Amino acid sequence: MAQPTTRRAGRRTDDHTPGTPKVKIVEEKIQYPLETLSVLIAVKAVSLNYRDANIANGGNPWPVTPNGILCNDAAGEVIAIGSGVTEFQVGDRAAPINDTENLTGREVKRSWLAADEDGVLADYIVFDQRKLTRLPEYLPWEEACIVPCAGVTAWSALKGLSIGQSVLIQGTGGVAMFGLKLARAAGYRVIVSSSSDKKLQSLVQKFPGNEPILTVNYASNPNWHEEVLRLTDGVGVDFVLENGGQQTIVKSLRCTRRGGTVSVVGYLSERQGWAELEGLLPTLIDRRVNLRGINCGSRMDQQDLVAALEATKIRFDDIIDSTYALDDADEALQYLWEGKQVGKIVIKI
Repeated sequence: MAQPTTRRAGRRTDDHTPGTPKVKIVEEKIQYPLETLSVLIAVKAVSLNYRDANIANGGNPWPVTPNGILCNDAAGEVIAIGSGVTEFQVGDRAAPINDTENLTGREVKRSWLAADEDGVLADYIVFDQRKLTRLPEYLPWEEACIVPCAGVTAWSALKGLSIGQSVLIQGTGGVAMFGLKLARAAGYRVIVSSSSDKKLQSLVQKFPGNEPILTVNYASNPNWHEEVLRLTDGVGVDFVLENGGQQTIVKSLRCTRRGGTVSVVGYLSERQGWAELEGLLPTLIDRRVNLRGINCGSRMDQQDLVAALEATKIRFDDIIDSTYALDDADEALQYLWEGKQVGKIVIKI
């Protein structure tokens, strides 16, 4: 195919007024010739994460570059390569990593897509080969595009679990549902929390099995951590995939077994002062919990996840909530901001 000279991309308007468009589709030139190690990718699908809606609405706790291109979850096909590229060929499936500085997990610097640099909501993207990995061959594009951010985050958060151990997964968003799929495939006992009985009932019906998914509604049960303890015979879960942040972290610690792990992957709850954090240190020390922050993962983590998926052939069609066109990206973003989804929202390019 002829190499494209322009691309369409979804840039933030950075207008945080409620009801105003948050994304503008613009046409931009693609710079040629490609740099020596650059790879040009025709994007086939992009998925939204909560951070995209948060950034677009001015709620990100870290600074972001003005009017940047949104999104960090994408899947596409290599259509051109620089003269020094050795790791990819035209026709390969590929995706950038979320933190383009995080190659091995030991780097000091960071550069997050859609925040520190442009993201991937475009029909063509260009990245250095060192910041890309291949994607599973068996997955349709809509499923492959959730691997780089939501998938790698869930993969990193669940590291260390063993068959038969238990995990509390907070919420029904993209990372949570990818984590649920991985946990079920690996033989973990799963408890899911949500504010919606309808969403919880839907999950139980969607994922039947010998070990049913247990559920907790944190909206109707403010002491939801006590319910988690009850469901685990007072011991607590081995792992928590902690997505709530300030309002949930202490309760997550309180329902984790002594010596267990809480992987903090998000900050969905509102930040309303320090009252919710009362008891954090005593609980952390008393329960000897390993509290760890998860910033997605490294390039090596993404490669490991892709290898695991190729081996297991796990499908993710059952956690795709809805799909949109690129021109409807603003509508998709608002749907996510309102928390209507169960699983992933995908934009087909």
